[in-house]
Amino acid sequence: MTEHTAHIEIPDRYRYAVTPHIMVDDAAAAIDFYQRAFDAREDFRIDAPGGGVLHAEITIGRSALMLGDSSVDEAETASFAAPTSLGGGTSVTLHVFVPDVDTLAERAQAAGAEILQPPKDMFHGDRTVILKDPSGHMWVFLTHMEDVSEEELRRRLTAAG
Repeated sequence: MTEHTAHIEIPDRYRYAVTPHIMVDDAAAAIDFYQRAFDAREDFRIDAPGGGVLHAEITIGRSALMLGDSSVDEAETASFAAPTSLGGGTSVTLHVFVPDVDTLAERAQAAGAEILQPPKDMFHGDRTVILKDPSGHMWVFLTHMEDVSEEELRRRLTAAG
């Protein structure tokens, strides 16, 4: 752990959240990446009858994530798409609070993630890294450092320019 990782609970506002369900081109490879990069735990996997992953669930820290192959018939029928089929872009960024964002960033980069913003202390009171995984999904990992009032948040944002 670095000096920035004193354990502070996840802020109540983010403790209970919507569970994302992402689609990828190769769910088995994505799960392997998430295990190596984010220390994810695979909770279960349902293979599709014709091959691929119909549905899987993993846990990253305390956060659950559902995923599956976009090429599975059931996914294609419902028009689910992976970022690669959208030209590499995505309309969703996944935010996850972790105890040590610096260690996670190092592990993720070694596993093949593209670091878009290295870990740094942000005006909102969290140490933050922004990265893109090999499947094209955007992630923001945060380590909560301090509670910041709305007034102080606005002051810091204005001061930052």
